[in-house]
Amino acid sequence: MTRMVTAPADAPAAPDTRPSRAPAGRGWSRTTVETRVLGVLRWVVIAGLAIFTLFPFYYMVLLSVRDLSSLLQDPGRLWPLLSELTVGTYREVLTPTESGGQGFVRLMANSGLIALGTVAVTLVFAVLGSYALARLRFPGRRKVGVLFLAVYLFPSILLAVPLFVFLTRLGLRGALGPLVLVYVSQTIAVAVYTLRNYFQTVPASIEEAAAVDGASRFTIMRRITLPLAMPAILSNGLFVFMIAWNEFLFALLFLVEDRSRWTVSLGLSQLAGSIEIPTTVLMAGSVILTLPIVVLFFATERLLTGGLTAGAEKG
Repeated sequence: MTRMVTAPADAPAAPDTRPSRAPAGRGWSRTTVETRVLGVLRWVVIAGLAIFTLFPFYYMVLLSVRDLSSLLQDPGRLWPLLSELTVGTYREVLTPTESGGQGFVRLMANSGLIALGTVAVTLVFAVLGSYALARLRFPGRRKVGVLFLAVYLFPSILLAVPLFVFLTRLGLRGALGPLVLVYVSQTIAVAVYTLRNYFQTVPASIEEAAAVDGASRFTIMRRITLPLAMPAILSNGLFVFMIAWNEFLFALLFLVEDRSRWTVSLGLSQLAGSIEIPTTVLMAGSVILTLPIVVLFFATERLLTGGLTAGAEKG
């Protein structure tokens, strides 16, 4: 049986040998320093990239709304005066050529028809082809997928002369429809490749469950697969639209003879190559060429970045 020994009441207290702690709030640890420094550097990098990206567009807009006389006196001013702002450059660019303007409204309509037609035709064939490569089993399936990328081993300039001769002999040079087919041949390969990779990420068990319930392949695609793949379809559509909207080489080859069928890129090249056109008018045309792409991007941003497949399959 152990006996408990108690110290006398008047005995001195034993010294505390535990390590002393620094008062709270004094001194920074390594983790705190790294967190705060990296937090500040993150915003500095973001701000620097934003300025580097947005400043050219800002200066282009600034030049397009400044009066030409004030621009010649002080071209480097970044903050314009209200008295020197004008929209006459945009009026000149958008006014029809019959009234002394540049007729960019007609050119934008032509570019819009060509770009939208290219997007529609490309997505129809790309969705069907990429779905077949992702879901169906047939001999040479992987080789076909590689061949789509092999198209980009050859520059598009190699197709310029054969297509020019071919369409000229058929009497189709100068029409907008054949130009759409030319753009489709340039964009469908990458669209098929990217959509195939996305279709492969969609759980096949969802389609199998629908097939067990009696749904056909077409119904499965229309009601299940396509809604889940909508972010990839929209991003490919925006990519194709940008290519068709900004393309210059084939538009120059096939449409240069008839100005009424020009695209907006051809109209802008005419402004850039003329010594009689002021710089402010050229910048206004550049803004008009760029603005539709920016508007489309921000209008579809939520669908482009949204993960619609999240939570689609429960297990």
